[in-house]
Amino acid sequence: MTDMTIMVARYGEYLELCSQLHKYIKQKDSILITGCGNSSLSADLYDIGFQNITNIDVSEVVIRQMTSINTHRTSMKFLCMDALNTTFEKESFSVVLDKGTLDALMPDDTEETIAQIDKYFAEIKRVLRLGGRFVCISLLQSHILAKLVSTFCDKSWMFRVVRCHEAEQKNAEEGDGMTLPVFAVVATKFKEMPQLIVEVCMVGDKMQRLQTAEELMSHVKSAQDAAFVTNGLARTSLDEDEVSLDLMQPGVDSPRYTLYVVDQKGHAANKYAVFIVPQGRKQLQESAQFGRLVLAILHRGHSFVSLDAVKEELAHSAKMLIPSGFAGQVSICDVGRRTEVHAGRSARSGAFVVEDVDVEGATHRRLVFLDNQMLVQSEAKLRQGNTTRCWCNLRLNSGKVIQPGAGAI
Repeated sequence: MTDMTIMVARYGEYLELCSQLHKYIKQKDSILITGCGNSSLSADLYDIGFQNITNIDVSEVVIRQMTSINTHRTSMKFLCMDALNTTFEKESFSVVLDKGTLDALMPDDTEETIAQIDKYFAEIKRVLRLGGRFVCISLLQSHILAKLVSTFCDKSWMFRVVRCHEAEQKNAEEGDGMTLPVFAVVATKFKEMPQLIVEVCMVGDKMQRLQTAEELMSHVKSAQDAAFVTNGLARTSLDEDEVSLDLMQPGVDSPRYTLYVVDQKGHAANKYAVFIVPQGRKQLQESAQFGRLVLAILHRGHSFVSLDAVKEELAHSAKMLIPSGFAGQVSICDVGRRTEVHAGRSARSGAFVVEDVDVEGATHRRLVFLDNQMLVQSEAKLRQGNTTRCWCNLRLNSGKVIQPGAGAI
């Protein structure tokens, strides 16, 4: 492979892929599975009601074996046939399902390989009915994604890329090598539409509409780049270094979370944990006594329903940052609470918030400008008193003192 080297590609089976497959494949569909190999995917689909399935593979041995194994699945077909040159009638199928076949057919982007892929895609277009879906489970190496985009990303196809987190998690639990992002590409055949439809879903279930194919390719590359970082973290210790990762919300430019990964040298009482903290505090690593600690910073300007909802959002990332040799449950804990007291906008300095942060039994009131969220502009420790009202001065870095009740900051 060109830019993802020395690894066994694991794409998942029915259990890991069903959440995506059921969105785009219905029981009444006539399904063609190309390069079926010895995968149990078609059998699993058949057993839950998808009975109009045709499997093809170029290997006669594979077809004999799969026919023998599936004799009791009487309406499922196994045919020895080249996916680049099928004998099916035009528009015979409503779904063409490819799990890893495109990746196997396209190890590089030489002229010879491109010519083969052109034949493969031409057959897919020919046998699909109007409204039919080409569903391709792939690692989406850069040359493969580029070819998919150039072939299917036009006004005659709706083009979607969805990340398959369940397949990745299964790989992480079972494998000891690299765990790379797995994607489902869904190209839906239409008559020519007035505009290009390109969508992506990298987290959750909400599709994000994009304007260009280049944006889509950027989203995929970002996911792959992050995977290379997490794979490295799974195999090595950071020693004195620190790695930070920004977690984005679809359609929002500012990070929702920042994860700081800190490893402790020498023996630690505990192996791994994730702490949700109101702001970055490296000293927590020493006191918590974890070999690896991930500090999850919640960024201002975002809505967080509850601590449990935050933990659910962070669960996948927490698993992907597990160090080598850790086999227990991941603990996600919170250290301190942050409550917004006031939010406003200054003509000179932009949006700001005043917040109360509970840390280690004490409450601190802070002024933070949202353009520089990692810097606390002013901070005062609050204490219980007998007075019914408390005034304090806030001193900005410029030296200007803001009196209570004064004008804009």
